[in-house]
Amino acid sequence: MDQHLHVFMTVAEKHNFSRAAEELHMTQPAVSQYIRILEENLDVRLLERNNQYVHLNKAGEIVYDHAKEIIGLYTRMQNLLDDLTHKANGPLSIGASYTFGEYVLPHIIANMKTRYPEIQPTVTIGNTAEIADFVMHHQLDIGIVEGHFKKEKHLKTEVFAEDDMVVVASTGHPLAKRPGKVTVGDLAAQTWILRELGSGTREAADNVFEQLKIEPETIINFGSTQAIKEAIESGLGVSLLSKWAIQKELRHGDLQIIEVDGLPVARQFSLVTATPYQTKALQVFIELLRQKEWLD
Repeated sequence: MDQHLHVFMTVAEKHNFSRAAEELHMTQPAVSQYIRILEENLDVRLLERNNQYVHLNKAGEIVYDHAKEIIGLYTRMQNLLDDLTHKANGPLSIGASYTFGEYVLPHIIANMKTRYPEIQPTVTIGNTAEIADFVMHHQLDIGIVEGHFKKEKHLKTEVFAEDDMVVVASTGHPLAKRPGKVTVGDLAAQTWILRELGSGTREAADNVFEQLKIEPETIINFGSTQAIKEAIESGLGVSLLSKWAIQKELRHGDLQIIEVDGLPVARQFSLVTATPYQTKALQVFIELLRQKEWLD
């Protein structure tokens, strides 16, 4: 049945029997046969067809969502069985929220590949809620998230690191030239360049505003941390960013941390898993996270 689901998912993703056949290295009649048998076994039609394309109907959407979870579980089971007799190798699907995924995770994966070259990582970057949901539905082996998210009973979480959030400006900004610490009033009068609502970084910024009783006069939203850094360097305003995200700019003298009473504030990062059974590849990765060599 897993092969039938695999063929079905490929057809659904390619929206075309011929393209799916090419992807699967099968003939088109063979692909059609797999779909027909699956629909007969489930006693429901899954695809709506026209001359060129196919698309999922409501039943097909339900089967597709569950097929991803079933195949993910089957693959994980096979990897666990393989681990009984082999060293750490095989696929490892990692998800991470933006700050960790973009500025820290690449260094950890490079270290892991040096030590364990047979591990094959794939990375998904998304917001905290998305990553936690992917883990819960077995579409990721592990997630690395920040901030708050809905914790389901079968999700296991472990806080493993803290990250300082600091106010940042360009080196030519008036606040950067001012001696000593700046006041809350100074901060409120600035143009703030922030991530969009719903991101972990924006949640941290809003918490700092509440803590310091700051009501910014002007806020400009950007959809990525890199865009925010470019905006700050151009003199557009100030921001609250992770120290992890600005290491290169601090070394090169492009950005400067603004000293403020009550800052920096620390936010926690957690790893999230959904199964007590871990492949050796996942165990190796978790151990690298816990060792914190990447913080040096």
